Amino acid sequence: MTDILDSTDPLGPYQVIHIARHRPHLRAILVVDNVACGPAIGGTRMAPDVSLAECRRLARAMTLKNAAAGLPHGGAKSVIVADPHMPHREKEETIRAFAGAIARVEDYIAGPDMGTDETAMAWCRDEIGRAVGLPRELGGIPLDEIGATGFGVAIAARVAQEFCGLTLEGARVAVQGFGAVGRHAARFLAERGAVLVGASDSHGTLVDPDGIDIQDLIAHKAAGGPVSDYSGGRALDRDAIVDVPCDIWIPAARPDVLREDNAGRLDCRMVLQGANIPATPEAEAILHERGILCVPDFIANAGGVICASVEYHGGTEAVAFSAIEEKLRRNTREVLELARDEGILPRAAAERLARARVERAMALRRWA
Repeated sequence: MTDILDSTDPLGPYQVIHIARHRPHLRAILVVDNVACGPAIGGTRMAPDVSLAECRRLARAMTLKNAAAGLPHGGAKSVIVADPHMPHREKEETIRAFAGAIARVEDYIAGPDMGTDETAMAWCRDEIGRAVGLPRELGGIPLDEIGATGFGVAIAARVAQEFCGLTLEGARVAVQGFGAVGRHAARFLAERGAVLVGASDSHGTLVDPDGIDIQDLIAHKAAGGPVSDYSGGRALDRDAIVDVPCDIWIPAARPDVLREDNAGRLDCRMVLQGANIPATPEAEAILHERGILCVPDFIANAGGVICASVEYHGGTEAVAFSAIEEKLRRNTREVLELARDEGILPRAAAERLARARVERAMALRRWA
């Protein structure tokens, strides 16, 4: 990744904004990476340890993701440095203050991300009139509730299985981060006959080689219980999810969970990147050398932003699911065929295709 102010990077960033307010207390960063394809869509992440570097990388991932999906939007990301579990009233004040601070940045459309949800986007919409991933009551398509991103991950798996000699029927799945993305990815894969054998959250890991009842585990999580407290299976520490033998391993939580020091521990045939930037370049190279197919984040997890774009342009939930399936099928196949034919990493193939689309759009703009 180039430096944040490196002028040799032709794609961006287009705009970087640091936000500091005292009443209420607010520390946030917005990176609008590229707007050549249209106003940038990107999630608003809330966590106590987010940084400029993370925001920059996530914004670039959104540029590539939106371009790869053929959306009329550029890429951006915003991060709020705060505890997402703060009291409800305090969180509302923080989100509303953030929305007010970005009111004049009309090239950016906020969406839900880790630590924020449909309610948070409703607060943004109320303050500045623009946001995606809104509650149904406001005419939105609640992408986390319906599992738009997880649905896309499952579609990518249906294509990718052809490229690694895998069949989803009976395939064993482990999910690192059994949250908004991970639980729905597991659910949609189970509809194709896959079996969940491992799941983790911030508290620990649950393992059962005979299979975990996904709906029961979802209900357990919804009631506030960590996966490791679930009555079935065996409880292990949080990082043990890396060692769970499976066919499909899905990172669906924080960045860089797969690194040079642990990528060799994976015992699987396919990695579907449900989270944004979940693996370092070194980790992806190790997986490739080991013959593990790794579908990049901005290809596999594009379902959420496709849904957000459909909502923004007035489409329905049915239209969103149709668009996700069409685009994920096409893009996954295009990327994996190029990677196979040229002997390159799937990420390299995906970046080549996405960057070419952005560069063509930039050539048509006076300012980009």
